[in-house]
Amino acid sequence: MAISPQTLAFVFGLLGNIISFMVFLAPLPTFYKIYKKKSAEGYQSVPYVVALFSAMLWIYYALLKTNATFLITINSFGCVIESLYILLFIIYAPTKLRFQTAKVIFLLNVLGFGLMLALTLVLAKGEKRLKVLGWICLVFNLSVFAAPLFIMGKVIKTKSVEYMPFALSFFLTLNAVMWFFYGLLLKDYYIALPNVVGFVFGIIQMILYVIVKHIGNKSRIPVKDEKAAAPPQLHELSEQIIDAVKLGTMVCTELNPVPVTVLQPNMDVVDAVVEAVIDNIQKKKDQDIITN
Repeated sequence: MAISPQTLAFVFGLLGNIISFMVFLAPLPTFYKIYKKKSAEGYQSVPYVVALFSAMLWIYYALLKTNATFLITINSFGCVIESLYILLFIIYAPTKLRFQTAKVIFLLNVLGFGLMLALTLVLAKGEKRLKVLGWICLVFNLSVFAAPLFIMGKVIKTKSVEYMPFALSFFLTLNAVMWFFYGLLLKDYYIALPNVVGFVFGIIQMILYVIVKHIGNKSRIPVKDEKAAAPPQLHELSEQIIDAVKLGTMVCTELNPVPVTVLQPNMDVVDAVVEAVIDNIQKKKDQDIITN
């Protein structure tokens, strides 16, 4: 007995809700790091602001469209969790990033959504309103999938995967597959088409993660090599210089004894030389610290 498209759509919609739930929770390790460090410096709020706006749009679309319970449930949860992420980011972000985030929220989530809501209610009615809103949702769903491009650029620049969790990329890819088939089975291409792009971006992110992680592991120096290659400590070098000078003075004294009164000024010169060498070593050490 063949399974009807409606049944398959229900299955993929349910799986899409489950996986989307995990997608929304995937950034939790990132925000746990922010909470522990008490700083959001180095992270970006744009993906979460765009994701919040997209969830708001899909709820509006689902309310106009019949039989869209799965869209309402998961995007309602998305609005709540994305709002919490943004709030946590604002709490621990530097002042400049706080103002930037607040500015984006006002322009996109308040002004942008309010303007779009007013225009669709006034200028479009019935089926036309649903189509217009569907295209808007499609475009901004693409923005959600494209938002991690900011993070990908940072990964390439810093050669670090700290800001792009693999779990998020994996679940985004799997999520795109589920919602693609859900939209395809319902013949709702506003849902299906953006998830093709989401699948492609998800694959690219995972490949980039593996490449950067592999390069990072290869570039690490083993602990033993680090110890072997580490420069001598300042106090060790100074002691070696002083011992060498003392030994030279003793040898010279044995070969050609001189009165103590004559030798004393020479020791003052030696002390000055030792101090100069130590100062140079300290300056070089400070420069290495600043460079690293």
